[in-house]
Amino acid sequence: MTKCKKKKRQDDFQKVKLKVGKTKPKAGNATNINFRTKGINLTEQLKKDANAPTTHRKLNIKDLLSQLHHYSGTVKQGALVGLRELLTLHPSELDQHLSSLLSEAAAVFTDKDPNVRMSATRLLRFIAQSVPAERTSPFFPLLSAHLSCAMTHIETGIQEDALKVLDVLLDHYPALLAARPALLLTNFLELISHRSTGGGARKGQEGKGRSWALSVNPNRNVTGQQWRLTVLFRLGRFLQAVVEERRGEEGVACVSGDMFSVLNGQGGANAPLELNWEELTYGKGGFQVFEHSGAMPTPHSTFKLRPETEPGAGVSEGLGTGEAVRGFASTLVPLLLDVWVEASASDRSKTDSAHLLTPDAMSLMYQVLSILQLLRKLAPQREHQDTLDAWFRSEYLGDFKQHFMKNFPYGNLDTPKQRRKTDPKRSKQAPTIPGQTVEPLALNVLLCQVMVSMVTLSQGEGPAQEPDAEWLMPLRGFVQETMSSGAKLSQRHLHTLLETVWRMVTTQRSRAVTEDLLQAVYVQYQQMNLNLQTRTLLLSFYSRLYLQEHNHTHIARSRVLSRWLAALPLQLSQLGHRNPALSDRLLLSIQAAASRGNKALLNSLRTHACKLYDPQEGSVVLLPAESQQRLVQLLYFLPVMSQGLLANLSRCCTAGRVSAGLAASLIRIIHLRSSLSGWSVGSQDATLRDVDYISFLFSTLTGFSSDELATLQEAGDESVLPPSPLSPLSLYPTPLEQFTHHWDVVEEVCHCLETLGSRSQCFDVLQNGICKNLMGLAVVPDSMAAGLLRAVARLLDLSFLPSEPLLRFLSRCCLSLLSLLLTLQQDTASENNHKREAVWGACVAALSSVPRLLRLVLQSLQVRDLCEEELPQLAQILSLLLQHTALCNQMLANATLLQRIIQDLTRYCRGESKEQWMTDLLYCYSVTMATHHGNLGLRDIY
Repeated sequence: MTKCKKKKRQDDFQKVKLKVGKTKPKAGNATNINFRTKGINLTEQLKKDANAPTTHRKLNIKDLLSQLHHYSGTVKQGALVGLRELLTLHPSELDQHLSSLLSEAAAVFTDKDPNVRMSATRLLRFIAQSVPAERTSPFFPLLSAHLSCAMTHIETGIQEDALKVLDVLLDHYPALLAARPALLLTNFLELISHRSTGGGARKGQEGKGRSWALSVNPNRNVTGQQWRLTVLFRLGRFLQAVVEERRGEEGVACVSGDMFSVLNGQGGANAPLELNWEELTYGKGGFQVFEHSGAMPTPHSTFKLRPETEPGAGVSEGLGTGEAVRGFASTLVPLLLDVWVEASASDRSKTDSAHLLTPDAMSLMYQVLSILQLLRKLAPQREHQDTLDAWFRSEYLGDFKQHFMKNFPYGNLDTPKQRRKTDPKRSKQAPTIPGQTVEPLALNVLLCQVMVSMVTLSQGEGPAQEPDAEWLMPLRGFVQETMSSGAKLSQRHLHTLLETVWRMVTTQRSRAVTEDLLQAVYVQYQQMNLNLQTRTLLLSFYSRLYLQEHNHTHIARSRVLSRWLAALPLQLSQLGHRNPALSDRLLLSIQAAASRGNKALLNSLRTHACKLYDPQEGSVVLLPAESQQRLVQLLYFLPVMSQGLLANLSRCCTAGRVSAGLAASLIRIIHLRSSLSGWSVGSQDATLRDVDYISFLFSTLTGFSSDELATLQEAGDESVLPPSPLSPLSLYPTPLEQFTHHWDVVEEVCHCLETLGSRSQCFDVLQNGICKNLMGLAVVPDSMAAGLLRAVARLLDLSFLPSEPLLRFLSRCCLSLLSLLLTLQQDTASENNHKREAVWGACVAALSSVPRLLRLVLQSLQVRDLCEEELPQLAQILSLLLQHTALCNQMLANATLLQRIIQDLTRYCRGESKEQWMTDLLYCYSVTMATHHGNLGLRDIY
């Protein structure tokens, strides 16, 4: 048999036999190197921006922000310091990287390294000082979230540094911080307390709302009392920010627990609607008066939603409702009482006098009382305020009397300072305790304010409830003693005391108590050298209290208020313009009392009226325009206007120290108070005599007093135009501003004279006044001459013939003003346009309405008395008269005189200079005559 060949098994790893001289085979995993490579240069991506601002370590803002994620605390601290350095040198970087800066800085609020947290707080303060709240508001929720994490952190050091971050935000962004109060208020509670888990008998003993209990952490660097003081100080600042934010919101009524807050401008946001009736009377545009001064009325509903949580269960919602505020108060107030009880117990062991407190205990009590007062101010509406006050009284009045009023008033305990060595490292880490220096006066005043808010009104008009009288007596005694001592109080203390007095006066409703308290306040009011804020505060208190007379019978006819009101006019006259703001405040008080007809004030105002309305040094000419208007309005309430007062008022109208519009208002008020105006005010006596009123109008019409006119006659002023045949009177050119002012006053005087009844009698009185006082004047102001012509033209009745002396005086005034008009026409300045129009209008109105006046003017024109230079002026005057349409009939009636004057002009004119002005005169004459008499030609002139 043939043998079969045995197949060999193929191994996994075969050994390749290499033979000499043969090429070595390539391995299966050999790399093919038959390719070419080219480099890619990323020059722009890897290159650093040479123009980017850097620190002294050559690090830009991106490098510094990236280092904040480093694990090393030293690197992160250096990055925060570098950021502050970079932003200081290059503020523009802050605008470009604000979002990154705030998010990265807030992320290290909870860093374990205290130096990093301190640097982050400094960086945040620097940013807050440079960036307004409007630009930070989009990123503030992130800041608030990191702050909340830091405040609730398990590490005590992070909690302490979180309060420093809170200080920065309260300093620069209080409104943003107060917009989300719910979460932060819970964080404040957790800093000093914890939720109590115990139940049963203890919960029943503590009562409703005691779900929180004080906590103590032995790991802190300070005592529990000092830590609570630190937290309460920040809580007070935060609640104050919430109150201020609520006051500034539009459409939300400001409630501060008393009506006195309105006095300092802390009322609602509605602005009064101001109308200028003088502009609206003759204006073409209309106006619309909105309800509630344009503000949206606050809706009130009787339906209320049930709160989501029970009162006292914490702060799970905002403080926008009364139930929410009461729920938070029911949680916080017991904790505050526990804090004070614990502090007073430890403080009582140091002294036998319970009313003497150490500085720490006094600061703690002050913060507790401040928070209690702020809790009352959190009520969103007025009805919530009353409900909250009643709830405070029912729940905590007994506790407050036991813990606060038992040892009232409090004093400061002098304790010797113990010298002991302190660990510098420990003292450096310990947080600063704010509010260490609290004066006993500040504490006692605040306690008075808190306790007086507990007083409620009884039903009807009776006094406060009888049980309150016992604990109110020491408060009232302290307030009276403090304010009657004569010591100057700070504005804050005085404000608190005045609020307390206001509450006592409006709740106790006792005339004896009211008089004692107001007398104590009056002692403060009579002090000298008080600053503006303090004086305004006292004035506002008395003014507001006076306005409550009709609601409270015990305030009406108060002797202290009457004495205060009677002294106001004298104070205003003595103060003058030295303090315009305070003078305006005095005027507001005087105006309010005068409008109510207070006899004491009106009699005092009558006594000092001449000094107030003095044309040289009176308040009416020295104060700003708004105060001047109030002083003028007071004239409507004056019971009697003496002759001297009317003389001062006339000079005030004409001197130019008040505006023309205000002078017109003054004249109208006096006109209304006169019996000649036709207005009757009951059966009271006349405010001023008719003869004094006519004298006032005549003096105002002339614009110059008798002394000033006498001075003009004697003084050789170079500005006075000398008399001439064309200007029989020496005219004194008044300045343009004075002339314009006087012209506006003349229009108002003429309007008043036209409404006095019989025009003939009125014109007769005016005629007698001119003939008696002005006929002998050789120098007459041009404003007075124009004003007289204007008044005569408006008042002349057709049935009345003026006297010959008056016509001669008016003819001299008219001819002198026409000569002045030629001088004004040579001045091309536009400022004199009003004066030229006023002078020409007054002359034309008088010549066209007063009989025989134009004839007397033409008769006085004697060509033979004129020099050669005055002939062209006469021709120009005649041309002006001939060109005016209103005078055509008058000129035709005196055609014979006019023809004689033109013939004399032609006879006396020589040379070629007569060509232009004479040609113009002849042309005007021929046109005028030819228009009315066609058969009259130029040959008839000669």
